[in-house]
Amino acid sequence: MAEVFVPPHPLINHWISVLRNEQTPTSLYKNAMGELGRLLIYEASRDCLPTTTGYVKSPMGVASAEFIDPMQPVAVVPILRAGLGLAEQASSVLPAMKTYHLGIGRDEETLQPTVYLNKLPTKFPEGSRVFVVDPMLATGGTVVAALELIKKRGVENTQIKVISVVAAPPAIRKLSEKFPGVHVYAGIVDPVVNEKGFIVPGLGDAGDRCFGT
Repeated sequence: MAEVFVPPHPLINHWISVLRNEQTPTSLYKNAMGELGRLLIYEASRDCLPTTTGYVKSPMGVASAEFIDPMQPVAVVPILRAGLGLAEQASSVLPAMKTYHLGIGRDEETLQPTVYLNKLPTKFPEGSRVFVVDPMLATGGTVVAALELIKKRGVENTQIKVISVVAAPPAIRKLSEKFPGVHVYAGIVDPVVNEKGFIVPGLGDAGDRCFGT
C-alpha cells in the first residue's frame, strides 16, 4: 500500500495554518505554499537523493566530502495550477532537478480528471527519482491520472514520491490500491471530502487562492 508520512515539524504546522485561514491575502498565500513545498520536499528527499563522495581542501586542510550527484536524474512534476506554487522553491532543495509540467483539470460535475497539458518526457531516464507535486489529494482522481502517465514512461512505484499539503482518505485509498510502494508526504491528513470533491476543512481552492483568480 501507499505509505503516508506527515512530518512533525512546527514550521509545517505554521504554514498550513496560514493556508487554511480564509483571510490570508494572495501574496502571503503563495509564499506560504512555496515555503511548505520546500519543507515537504526536503523531508521527502531525505533518503533518496543520489550522492557522490570525494575530498575537498578547506583553508585548514583536506576533508572528506559528500555531494548530491548531478548526473543522477531527479524530476519534479507539478500538477497545474496549484502545483506550481507548491513546487516554486523545489530547486533550493533539489538543485540538479528537471521540471516536467502536467496540467490536469477536474470536471466540476463528474469530478473526473482531464489532461490538458502534458510535458512529460517520452521516457524518464533510468533510475529517475520523481517528485509529483499536487497540493490537494481529495478524491484521488487527479493524482492517479498523473501517476498512470508517469508509470507508462518507465518509472516504478518505489521511485515516486507525492508531495501534498493536505491529503484525504479517498485519495490515500486509491493510491494504495493502484500504486503500492508509492510514498506520500503530506502536511496534514484531513478526514472528509464533501459532495463537491473538496477536502474539509482543507484550504478551499488552492489554485484560485494561490493565483488570486
